[in-house]
Amino acid sequence: MSIAKIRLYVDHPLGQGQAVPLTADQAHYLFSVMRLSAGDAVLLFNGQDGEWRASVEQAGKRGGILVAQDQTRPLHPPPDLWLLFAPIKKARTDFIVEKATELGAARIIPVQTRHTNSERIRQDRLQAHATEAAEQCGATCVPEVTALQHLDRLLGQWPQDRRILWADETLTSTRHTLATATRGPWAILIGPEGGFSAEEQKRLRAMPQVTPVSLGPRILRADTAAVAALTLWQATLGDWP
Repeated sequence: MSIAKIRLYVDHPLGQGQAVPLTADQAHYLFSVMRLSAGDAVLLFNGQDGEWRASVEQAGKRGGILVAQDQTRPLHPPPDLWLLFAPIKKARTDFIVEKATELGAARIIPVQTRHTNSERIRQDRLQAHATEAAEQCGATCVPEVTALQHLDRLLGQWPQDRRILWADETLTSTRHTLATATRGPWAILIGPEGGFSAEEQKRLRAMPQVTPVSLGPRILRADTAAVAALTLWQATLGDWP
């Protein structure tokens, strides 16, 4: 079997000898774009069964069949970490979703705040970006990208046991308080480019689950702040060595 250079997320069980049918889009990508043919190898994952090496059994313009041969990596779920962020311009929102996937977010939640610039998103497009990022970075799971949710409503039903790391740009100290924090369910909250309203800030500070942190002495763009906060959390409480 040839060396597998392509990873593909599939919505299908994986196991030795398991036949995996391809969608028309997957077949087009593998056989028309990447020029694979019968016998070539592909790495597959589905978020449940780890990563598997598979071979092309049938190749067609509108479909095909792969057959799983052996498991190459066990399932490695990301930490129980959500990313909440206010959508911004299209390309920069795409960037946030891609980098959140690469940095190990388990769930990505776009939120509507008082000052959010974008009032709608294409959930299917953002989910596709997350899938592509997972394929590229070697993840064995794809984070869920939810529909746009109102922050007030989300906080109103917030789980008691899930902590929130709030990137609070009003803080002047660069010393973060995660060194003494405990592991468990967490979320990271990144605000809109205009910042949180006074009412939103007051509500966040009143929540016992919220830990405000500074991301440094300079004001960061929302996409930069998301990467910085995810890195800070992963390095302190996540699955990085």
